[in-house]
Parts: sequence; C-alpha cells; structure tokens
Amino acid sequence: MRPVIWTCKKFDDLTTAELYCILNLRSKVFVVEQHCVYLDTDGRDSAAFHFCGWLENKLVAYCRLLPPGVAYPQLASIGRVVTDPAFRKDGLGKIMMTKAIAKTYDLFGVTRIKIGAQQYLTRFYENLGFRVSSEPYLEDGIPHLEMLVSK
Repeated sequence: MRPVIWTCKKFDDLTTAELYCILNLRSKVFVVEQHCVYLDTDGRDSAAFHFCGWLENKLVAYCRLLPPGVAYPQLASIGRVVTDPAFRKDGLGKIMMTKAIAKTYDLFGVTRIKIGAQQYLTRFYENLGFRVSSEPYLEDGIPHLEMLVSK
C-alpha cells in the first residue's frame, strides 16, 4: 500500500471535490452501513478543521477537529471519525487518531479533548489515552459515551 497523505484544512479552504468526498464517506458509513438516518450536516462543519487521509486521490480516513465551544463548552473535540470499510484492518484509524489528537492540541492550544464515542469503540479510544467521562447515552439510536484525553 502506498503511503497515506494527510491534510488538514479549514472548511472554506476545502475544494468542492474534497467536500464531496468527505460527505460521501460519512454517508457511506454513518447512514448506509450503520443504518442510521440522521442529519449529518449539523452546522458544525464550517467551524471545523477537516483532517483527511488520502490514498491515490481516494479519501480513506477522515475526522473533523472542532475548536473549544463548538461541541463542548471550553473543550476541543474530534468527531465524525471514519475509515473507509476497505481500509479498516490496516491500523489506519489508530494512525489517524494519533495524528488528529496531536493536531488538535497544536491548532487550539488546549490540553484536553472531549469526544462522543460509539460505545463499542471504547477500547479503541482507551488505547489512545481517552478515559470514559459519562454514563452511556443514545445518540441517533446508537449507544455512546463521552470520553476525555489529556496532554
């Protein structure tokens, strides 16, 4: 496999083609694969930095980095974490999240990051340093937990 090229752009700096690839991958996984009917365009994308992993011009991994106050008061967040199903067993999700955590610290000058994680991914995020910080809750019919990581 060729190396993945990582990019991080503000919303206004994305090309139309890049935005299409992002929304396509998010819909492919969150709506179609997970059978979850919800409004993906939640008004937060314009405030986010979009962290993308590209392999031969194909978006294979993505997450958005949100500044403090957008998803959680006074805390930065990482959301819409997604890996193309064809690339899930290659460790790409862990690589992306490790890079995204570092980038979030750098971009926003924060020392803590909060996420809303699907509960079945708790161990994945714990292996990245996150700790559970809430009771389970349902979001769009899927069990979630809030988790925190500190620098």
